[in-house]
Amino acid sequence: MNPDDHVCLCFHVSLRKINSYLERENPPVASLISECLSAGTGCGWCVPFLKHLHRCHAQGKTPDLAVSPEQYANQRLTYRQTKERDQTFVDGVTGEEKEIGPPGVDGPQ
Repeated sequence: MNPDDHVCLCFHVSLRKINSYLERENPPVASLISECLSAGTGCGWCVPFLKHLHRCHAQGKTPDLAVSPEQYANQRLTYRQTKERDQTFVDGVTGEEKEIGPPGVDGPQ
């Protein structure tokens, strides 16, 4: 994903804005990313990705998402229609395999 691509599609919050927020504020929990222009508080699609970005930042890695904006938007459209995430897609983007619960940003860190 490029820095100016949107992670939170509901509120048009870019990866660059989220990374700047993480650098500037160093939030102790992922849910505080919602202070960055309400990221993660709309449909809930971006929540697992916000958690991933927060984990990367906390580990000293450059936060990024390994997905094209088109794939990301298409998967979000499916999520909006079905209210179900394709966990294989989420795992592929985040490089993690864990269950994602209902919308809400905090969870196991």
